Amino acid sequence: MFKITERTALTDNEYQIWLEAPRIATKAQPGQFIILRIDEQGERIPLTICEADASAGKLRIIFQVIGKSTAQLAQVKTGMSLLDVVGPLGKPTEIKNYGTVMLVGGGVGIAALFPIVKGLKQAGNRVITIIGAKSKNLLILQEECAKYSDELILVTDDGSLGRKGLVTEAMADVLQREPINQAWAIGPSIMMKFCTKVATQFNVPIYVSLNPIMVDGTGMCGGCRVTIGEKIKFACVDGPEFLGAEVDWDGFIQRMRQYHPEEVTAYQAYQVKQVH
Repeated sequence: MFKITERTALTDNEYQIWLEAPRIATKAQPGQFIILRIDEQGERIPLTICEADASAGKLRIIFQVIGKSTAQLAQVKTGMSLLDVVGPLGKPTEIKNYGTVMLVGGGVGIAALFPIVKGLKQAGNRVITIIGAKSKNLLILQEECAKYSDELILVTDDGSLGRKGLVTEAMADVLQREPINQAWAIGPSIMMKFCTKVATQFNVPIYVSLNPIMVDGTGMCGGCRVTIGEKIKFACVDGPEFLGAEVDWDGFIQRMRQYHPEEVTAYQAYQVKQVH
């Protein structure tokens, strides 16, 4: 059960795994996620489904090592099995023909963006995709996004691939050039905040995917609560997608940093343990 059939290092700290999960693979839709545990002592890790192969009964998951649990997940080998995987969770993206759509992804958020890009193209939209990273060696899924995009714009902070600068600058150029009916942005919190600001300036509705701390994924623990339109919502059951203009970004970013000291301590202890 939940056997790892393939494991690949995409960058220095981003990894891809394909795992067997037939029941989830047949139901998963763009925008949804899973929660997995590696073993009995493992933390519950929420990860967006990058791709679901219903015929093979497999899920493609891409993640970045940011702490102890993801570092441990990066050590799994082909042929190993995870203890449990729950999903698909969350509300799926509303896939339909909007007209011309813009999708913006940053870093590992591109993995969550890709199934939406694919779904919107298959629904008949004109798809403009902007993906960015710090440098070319960290920019993932270029070929996959290109396949389902009418236009793909690559952006790197250092200019090592595509245009140099920020994805928000590329957004503004496109929005000045032609009308966009709907937009999405998935990536670091600060990136999504400023993507929302740019889209709002041009009166374009934009969805973002929020990834706060989660425990059970069913709305019971309250750990993933976010303020949307001055109301408390739970990202696991009400999201993870919300209209960016309704998100309390300052509150969300502050909550994302709430356990940072503990996360750093746990990661450092794990690294020391691995060395010894």
